[in-house]
Amino acid sequence: MECTSSVYLPTFHMGSSIFLWLFLIFSVIFSPVSAKHSVTWTYGVNYGRIADNLPQPESVVTLLKAAKINHIRIYDADHGVLQALKGSGIEIIIGLPNEYLKEISIGEDRAMNWVQENVQAFLPDTRIRGIAVGNEILGGTTIELWEVLLPAAKNVYSALYRLGLQHTVEVSSPHSEAVFANSFPPSACIFRPDVAPFMKPLLEFFSQTGSPFYINAYPFLAYKNDPQHIDINYALFKDNRGIYDAKTKLHYDNMFEAQVDAAYAALDKAGFSKMQVIVSETGWASRGDPDEAGANVKNARTYNRNLRKLLAKKKGTPFRPKMVIKAYVFALFNENLKPGPTSERNFGLFKPDGSIAYDVGFTGLVPSAAPPSILVSFKEIAGQSWLRWSYLLVSTAWAVVLL
Repeated sequence: MECTSSVYLPTFHMGSSIFLWLFLIFSVIFSPVSAKHSVTWTYGVNYGRIADNLPQPESVVTLLKAAKINHIRIYDADHGVLQALKGSGIEIIIGLPNEYLKEISIGEDRAMNWVQENVQAFLPDTRIRGIAVGNEILGGTTIELWEVLLPAAKNVYSALYRLGLQHTVEVSSPHSEAVFANSFPPSACIFRPDVAPFMKPLLEFFSQTGSPFYINAYPFLAYKNDPQHIDINYALFKDNRGIYDAKTKLHYDNMFEAQVDAAYAALDKAGFSKMQVIVSETGWASRGDPDEAGANVKNARTYNRNLRKLLAKKKGTPFRPKMVIKAYVFALFNENLKPGPTSERNFGLFKPDGSIAYDVGFTGLVPSAAPPSILVSFKEIAGQSWLRWSYLLVSTAWAVVLL
């Protein structure tokens, strides 16, 4: 709130001073996580839920706030999650699942119903800041979805516009590395010839609406597929010789930034040099099948810890030094029901009991070594947190009175 010189500031006596101090203390202690919409954020987490052993959404919010994670993505618009996030201050991107794209692409009325039920109904208390329309559509095997992606995105945006929410909630669509024909060196990256006819009009639309380009970038997958030719240290942000891009004369000492700059190079060639790239997924598996090279706890800890350090610097990439890197880590929890290789079920930063899966600088709600018999529930911890703050408030109040 702005203050002007015309505002009258009365002189407070002892009694009113006490209440003023109590008000200020109360505001700081009990205010939700501060809004990040006006502050440059860099670190977010994907909250996937393909599992049967995860805590309730209310407990997850307690965990997120304890870990000071203020930005998350989910892959649907689950009302239980959106309700739990109410008043938390945590900003969220929700997902319009792939299976809804055809229906939403047919007409604006269906998109309007979806937006009203899953977005408008929860604003402003739940800070929905984006809608990811589909996930990894272009470059995928379901070609019919390529054709309906843009119409679906346009209808969702139209619904937001008609509701006056177009400046509050952005529309986007995350892509996999499969949309690129090649990505090495970064400056050589281009979109696949079969993808380009669908990608360019989509980018034109997102350019008009001011949306960024979301890419799922996984050095883990690149290393797993070619461990003989990729230096593990290069993939893990550790000391290594790196690579040199002769065209741009830029040096890369980690694969993550090279992947981001490859996306920038592809956008540049397609005519969208001003579009920002945001990493919608990245992470490292802590466990895998025997043929999944590099999937272990040590590498997962190293990758995620070093990634967090990189993002905390709030800097750009070698090719786009003024574009601050932003990324959503995959994932909050291991998801024990996900199909596919073992690695798919082992990307989590936290265990379902609230303890850390491995140390990347976060504090879990319970000690990671605690046996199940003595684990305190999420709700009990949240209650204890309230009691501690209440005690602090009362103590502070008495201290002010005694002064």
